[in-house]
Amino acid sequence: MEKKTNLKGIVFLVVTAVVWGFAFVAQTAGSDYVGTFLFNGIRFMLGALSLFPVIALFEKGADDPHMKKTTLIAGLVCGVVLFTASTLQQYGVELYNKAGYPDGSGRAGFLTALYMVIVPLIGLFMKKRPGVFTWGGIVFATLGLFFISVSESFTISPEDLVVILCAVLFAVHIVVIDKFGDAMYSLRFAQIQFVVCGVLSLAGWCITLALGAEPETFSDIRAALLPILYGGLMSVGVAYTCQILGQKNAEPAFASVILSTESMFSAIGGALILQERMTARGYIGCVLIFAGVLMTQVKMRSKK
Repeated sequence: MEKKTNLKGIVFLVVTAVVWGFAFVAQTAGSDYVGTFLFNGIRFMLGALSLFPVIALFEKGADDPHMKKTTLIAGLVCGVVLFTASTLQQYGVELYNKAGYPDGSGRAGFLTALYMVIVPLIGLFMKKRPGVFTWGGIVFATLGLFFISVSESFTISPEDLVVILCAVLFAVHIVVIDKFGDAMYSLRFAQIQFVVCGVLSLAGWCITLALGAEPETFSDIRAALLPILYGGLMSVGVAYTCQILGQKNAEPAFASVILSTESMFSAIGGALILQERMTARGYIGCVLIFAGVLMTQVKMRSKK
């Protein structure tokens, strides 16, 4: 029986998209004070801690040995992929900030959203043929990428390349999760991957210090505390929980469409909080990418 979308599911998914969209603002603000590894290390460990009461509430008594084993393996594998993707994303946001981009948060949000277009392309290698709307969405997203990232001299900035690579890895992350299927406990899986991501990020921070990088001071961490708390408790803890609850009450394609609006909220957040502004070329690119993302979620239904 096809899952029906209800109001509760819509509310949870919209909250998720808003929180994730505004997280790009927090990431930009945090990059003023602390580096990529420390920012991600603290926020993902906070996110993992915040899931303890949620797991106790929703996955109490989850003790199937096979599912526990699958959950652990999936969490470890996806944690490594998530670490790589989130590191590139935060580093890209940091580069935008240092380079003085007037649209860093929104730009990062829309380029990251390309992962929803890349997923069906990866599916080609797994013998999953995209439909006509998906191919149309890929064309739109590619045009949007051109308008946002490729200058009139036909060059693409290193900052954009970093975030585009991050989108590719987020697409890989989704494909890997799909590969493990439903044979795992969702919240416990999330907590494990967050711990792996947090530990690897803090290890990366320690390595950079050993190589002579200037260490962040306590005052730097205190100055970045609000963005870190938002990134950890809201973006990781609250938003992921809302996503789980929302997808339980929504048809999958519809859920994907709502979640894809995080890119729109990243631009709204950047404009409202950081006073960011895009060029006309950038706005055209954002509209094309957004349209492309939505088109990839359209499913052709055969008539009975």
